[in-house]
Amino acid sequence: MDLMQLLSWACIVFTVGMFSTGLTDLKKMRETKSADNIQFLPFLFTCLNNLGWLYYGLLKKDQTIVFVNVIGALLQILYIIVYLHYTTQKRLVTSQTVAAGTVLACGWFYFTTFLPEGDSQLSQLGLTCSVITVSMYLSPLTDLVGIVRSGDVQRLSFPLTVATFFTSTSWVLYGLQLHDQYIWVPNTPGIFTSLIRLYLFWRFAAVKQSSPAYRSM
Repeated sequence: MDLMQLLSWACIVFTVGMFSTGLTDLKKMRETKSADNIQFLPFLFTCLNNLGWLYYGLLKKDQTIVFVNVIGALLQILYIIVYLHYTTQKRLVTSQTVAAGTVLACGWFYFTTFLPEGDSQLSQLGLTCSVITVSMYLSPLTDLVGIVRSGDVQRLSFPLTVATFFTSTSWVLYGLQLHDQYIWVPNTPGIFTSLIRLYLFWRFAAVKQSSPAYRSM
């Protein structure tokens, strides 16, 4: 097995593992028969991101990108369907889903109608997907500020943080091997945000363990 095959399998395993962390939310919704305290928009944005990268992979004829994002899109669609079933805000969630579908359809129409096939189409699609991916990686930074202030890391998922770190790292290495900046550049922030989260786990977990287990009288 050469280096590219190894990196390809690493991307597949770690990315599918990262997408599968949503199964815990799915299980929680089915057990409680409720979608309370579970955010919907991450499922929706991740699905759009998967479909964008799926199109990029098809144009680039990259089986690794195609396979990973087919699995990711199917999982996100499953999460969305289950969320729609259990949420009490069906009108809001449905309107958000329709709006996302409209944006997706308009984007597909633009890329297939107004852009000539070839490098121009591939580069603009890669740039669009990269911007969306970077935004998704950087969006939790506002939550991290609140965690630093409160010292409470319960809102962070340790398995998701580890999965994101290895996923981002594998895609960066894969993109560097392909000399594809649209793959390695947008995944670089994922490494840094994951390291910040791991540091917060280490710092505040250590503080929690060192604090006394009794209350002063």
